[in-house]
Amino acid sequence: MENRSAKDAADERASLPPLPLAEWEATRATLHMWTQIIGKVRLALAPHVNHWWEVPLYISARGMTTSPIPYGERVFEMEFDFLNHNLAILASDRATKFVPLYARSVADFYHEVMAVLPAIGIDVKIWPKPVEIPDPIPFPEDTQHASYDPECVQRFHRILLWADSVFKEFRGRFIGKASPVHFFWGSFDLAVTRFCGRRAPERENADPITRDAYSHECSSAGFWPGGGDVAGPAFYSYSAPAPQGYSAYRVLPSAAFFHSGLGEFILMYDDVRNAASPKAALMDFLQSTYEAAANLSQWDRAALEYSIPEAKGLPEKNMQASG
Repeated sequence: MENRSAKDAADERASLPPLPLAEWEATRATLHMWTQIIGKVRLALAPHVNHWWEVPLYISARGMTTSPIPYGERVFEMEFDFLNHNLAILASDRATKFVPLYARSVADFYHEVMAVLPAIGIDVKIWPKPVEIPDPIPFPEDTQHASYDPECVQRFHRILLWADSVFKEFRGRFIGKASPVHFFWGSFDLAVTRFCGRRAPERENADPITRDAYSHECSSAGFWPGGGDVAGPAFYSYSAPAPQGYSAYRVLPSAAFFHSGLGEFILMYDDVRNAASPKAALMDFLQSTYEAAANLSQWDRAALEYSIPEAKGLPEKNMQASG
């Protein structure tokens, strides 16, 4: 059993690729803008969900997807396919279009997407300006961002697939209100959030989006490919609001640290990738940073946490017995 566990950990380490920010920073910036265009289409058409959960994208086997979007009597979905390098637009009436992903400008991508959608009977208008970045360039005018390295994008996708699966397992241990594991195209990060059920104090001068997003106390964790104050890809965790003593709370693994500028705990992706067991290292980080928020804020952990039975076949056996 120990040998198998060691082999599994070694296989896991081998499957997690390096992704230095310097190698794909131009591609990351371009892809960020492309995801904002597609995310804004979903935002324009999808019904509102609490905390703006109708906004994000989701990790799929081939890339990222909007999930089904209602449009009159039809439904359509848009998926970034990072294996064949296409944006696939698939409608319930079999209408299908593909927008190729290659080293092209944001303006070029935007104009093609906004032409292809009406061609299959989907009329939508979006605010054509990026959000959550400094010095935003309107999409129709952005010829500055025009990079696409397919190999780096595939590595990014492999990391997202792995992180998505670990986050989902972590989410499954919580019986209280929790977000889906979703990809926010504004901040360009994968995230999952737990809530204790209490309303949070009102944030002064907060915009309506921020007020709704942080209306209740929460502990959030995620993965970010880096940039700005963090030089490379990293996992993060924060509490909103942050309780007294939060920044000094001892968390795991030892490579994790509190970033005072961001107000978050940070664990660099390379420290996870090179750990003896990457999954165990990430789970330790997720659990210990959650405990920092839950313990210091006096969440009712006994009522919120869930112990999954070890017998995986039990639900199937119960269904067979009841049938």
